[in-house]
Amino acid sequence: MAIYSIIKGTGSYIPTKHVKNEDFLANEFYDTYDKANEKPNQFIVDKFLEITTISERRYVDDNLITSDIAFFAAEKAIENAGIDKESLDYIIVAHNFGDIKSNNNRTDNVPSLAARVKNKLGIENPFAVAYDILFGCPGWLQAFIQADYYIRSGDAKRILVIGADVLSRISDPHDRDSMLYADGAGAVILEAAESSAPIGIIGHVTRSDTKVYLNMLNMGPSFKTNGTIDPSNLYLKMNGRRLYQYALETVPLAIKAALDKCGTDIKEISKVLIHQANGKMDEAILKRLYALYNITDIPANVMPMSISYLGNSSVATLPTLLDLILRDNLTHSESSGNHSINKGDKIVFASVGAGMNINALIYIV
Repeated sequence: MAIYSIIKGTGSYIPTKHVKNEDFLANEFYDTYDKANEKPNQFIVDKFLEITTISERRYVDDNLITSDIAFFAAEKAIENAGIDKESLDYIIVAHNFGDIKSNNNRTDNVPSLAARVKNKLGIENPFAVAYDILFGCPGWLQAFIQADYYIRSGDAKRILVIGADVLSRISDPHDRDSMLYADGAGAVILEAAESSAPIGIIGHVTRSDTKVYLNMLNMGPSFKTNGTIDPSNLYLKMNGRRLYQYALETVPLAIKAALDKCGTDIKEISKVLIHQANGKMDEAILKRLYALYNITDIPANVMPMSISYLGNSSVATLPTLLDLILRDNLTHSESSGNHSINKGDKIVFASVGAGMNINALIYIV
C-alpha cells in the first residue's frame, strides 16, 4: 500500500459584479506609454473578444479584499469535504498581490493571507501551518504540488490549498490588457489515502524559464503618465504577443513531460484543465499537445472552459473550474456537453504565468 494525495472537497467564490466588454467603451486606451490608441474603442473591444473569447468578467465588491474571498472559498471546500477544520495540517494560499483595498492599490502581505484566512476560519490548532506562495498564475497548482509532497512524506494528512486574486485593482484602465483580468477564489482539500493502485496525484512537472522570459509579465506605471492616476502606482503589464508564443511552444511540452513521467498516454486522459488565460490560446495549446501524439481529431469536451464569462482570475481559474465541474455548475455555452468527472478518470491540470513558470499535474479520480 502506498500513500497518495486525493481531493476530498472543493469550493469557490465567484464575485457578483458582472463587467461586460461594452463597459470598457468609455476607457481611454494607450498602446504604450503616452501613445494613445488611434482605433475606436468599439473596434478594440470587438477585436479583444475575437482573440480571447472573453465577453465578460467578474469583479469583487468594494468592501471585499483577497483574503475575504479566499476565506469564502475555503469555507465551502471544508463544508464540501465534511471535515473538521481543526484537522488541517497546512493552509497554503496562492496569490500574487496580497490584500488590495478598493481605494489604494498598494499590496498588503503582512501578515500572510494564509494566516488571515486561518483567523477568519476560527482555527485554533497552532500546528495548522499557514503560509503563502507567489508563483504567478501557476501558483495554485504549485501549492497543490507542494501539498502532495507533504502528504507523501507523511508530514501531513490533510491540507487546504487556496488560489485567490483581485486583479481588477492592479489593472491599468488605459491598457487594453486590463480587459483580460478578473477576480475570484477557489479552494481544494487534499487528503492522504492509502491504496494498492495509483489514485489521486500520480505525477507532476514544473519549469521556470527566467533567463529570457523573465519580464513578459511585470509591474509598471499606467500607460497614461500625464493623467490623474498616481504615477507611483504600479499595474500589471504584459508582453502579450511573446507570452502567447511562449505558451504555445512550452506548455504542450510540459504536459507531455508530466504524462511521460507517469507512463500515461494522452488517449487515457478524460479532461484537460488548463489555466483560463485566453480562450484562443488554450485552444491552440490543446491542438499542439495532441499534435505531439500525431492526433488531429481531438476528443470532444476534453477541455472545459469558463474564461468567456469569468475572465482570467490568475491563480483562481483552475480550482474554480474544478469546483464548477464537480458541482455540475459549468453550464455556459462555451462548455456545453458532458463535463462530469467520474471515478477512474485521468485528468491533466496545467498552468502558465509570470516568471515565466509552467506546471502540469496528472490526477486519477
